[in-house]
Amino acid sequence: MEEFRMATMIDGEAYLGRVMVRPLSKQGDVTMYLWPLRCLRGKFGGPTFGVDVNGVEIIRFDPHGSRGHWHKGGYDKLGAGGSHVDFPEGVMESEDQVEWALNQLREQTGNYLTEAGYAEAAANLDPELLGAAADAVMGHLESQGDLRADAIAKELISA
Repeated sequence: MEEFRMATMIDGEAYLGRVMVRPLSKQGDVTMYLWPLRCLRGKFGGPTFGVDVNGVEIIRFDPHGSRGHWHKGGYDKLGAGGSHVDFPEGVMESEDQVEWALNQLREQTGNYLTEAGYAEAAANLDPELLGAAADAVMGHLESQGDLRADAIAKELISA
């Protein structure tokens, strides 16, 4: 299995909690990562999770409440602006965005990888590993405790 290269961390941002990484294929070419709390320079944040193929980030979900969004088409290839997609209308709260994103992860990852030019990686997806990784997100977030209160106390995000 290839060594996993963590998704790009941005200077000036803070990352709280223990990172979770899960394989999405038996070959190890497709993986999912989760940062339990990503604190952006604009003093807002939330969990961030995404899908990488051989260390190249393709899909990223940023369920950050009113400023939440996600990325498809190749985050590393298109950049944040070129891959940016708003959550559907009415999906405004971070918890709802996490739920929506996990459903997308379970149901659409193969399609998103194919659309981004990674058909072989899409074919390598293992439905059991994909489901287990998506299910693990909520448990991992809960196991990390109240990171938001810690980030507010450290003035990394606004209340």
